[in-house]
Amino acid sequence: MYELVRNALFLMNPEISHDVSMDMMSAAERLKLIGLLKPRFQGHSKKIMGLEFSNPVGLAAGLDKNGDYFNAMGALGFGFVEIGTVTPVAQSGNEAPRLFRLPEHEAIINRMGFNNKGVDYLANQVRNHRRYNGNIGINIGKNKATTDEDALSDYIACMQKVYDLADYIAINISSPNTPGLRGLQFGDALEKLISGLADERKRLADDHGKYVPVAVKVAPDSDDEGLKFIAETLMKHEMDGVIATNTTVSRDAVAEHKHAEEAGGLSGAPLSELSTQVIAKLRQNLGADMPIIGCGGISSTDDAIAKIEAGADLLQIYSGFIYKGPTLIKSVNAAFD
Repeated sequence: MYELVRNALFLMNPEISHDVSMDMMSAAERLKLIGLLKPRFQGHSKKIMGLEFSNPVGLAAGLDKNGDYFNAMGALGFGFVEIGTVTPVAQSGNEAPRLFRLPEHEAIINRMGFNNKGVDYLANQVRNHRRYNGNIGINIGKNKATTDEDALSDYIACMQKVYDLADYIAINISSPNTPGLRGLQFGDALEKLISGLADERKRLADDHGKYVPVAVKVAPDSDDEGLKFIAETLMKHEMDGVIATNTTVSRDAVAEHKHAEEAGGLSGAPLSELSTQVIAKLRQNLGADMPIIGCGGISSTDDAIAKIEAGADLLQIYSGFIYKGPTLIKSVNAAFD
């Protein structure tokens, strides 16, 4: 059934079909019809980053950028939902076309560029419309117009707005679609950012009387030394977790496709092995204690098992969910059996 609906949606412009499908699921949730789409499975509860997860399979950031659809996504059976990336000020993102499907590879290329309605809008959505009782992560980033030198101020501005609403906060320094963003993963820039965020997390925890964990989302394209430096910096400043990984700029796995030369991040099945390798390297550098949320190219139970064996504690899906539908939530949960 899902395949027929997906094929019909794939006849439409990718951004339009995204909006149509998400609006349909949101309406189904409000009408209490979402149960017709929810797969039946027995989740395995886990406690990670001090949070209780009803099951270890979440929705990755990017599908619900503005907090419009998290109730519907939660009702489909996700153990947690990550919304965003959100920036301090609304921005339109990059020019269209900026989203490309590669069905032969079960992949997507996007260069959306953090298009979103701004942190105040997202915060209002969560504050006033939350029905989902699972964990919500809020993924934050910097505006395109903000210089790399001033990036910390954007992250702090967002953190302040969402701290009392988020179950955890994700720091996106790994999207390839905002110029200079990935440069924040290296050297003094990473040290300054993570140090500043750790200080702000402590201040906000004192002010609010509660502790909200912070995870950092990294790219799959760093070399071994880069990953070692990232791990050391996250441990030094006691970050609560790492999300591995974001999309890749590599086109090795789709080199012959007509969209291979499109700028942007590649997600979906071709990313699976690379993401899993990064998880394994991070686990080696982080030791056993820091949680890793595995993300990237999960399209089956076997993909999920590979990431768990590499060291992931929780998993997130996105492109695989687009191609496989809600039954993938059940398939990925089966990896934890």
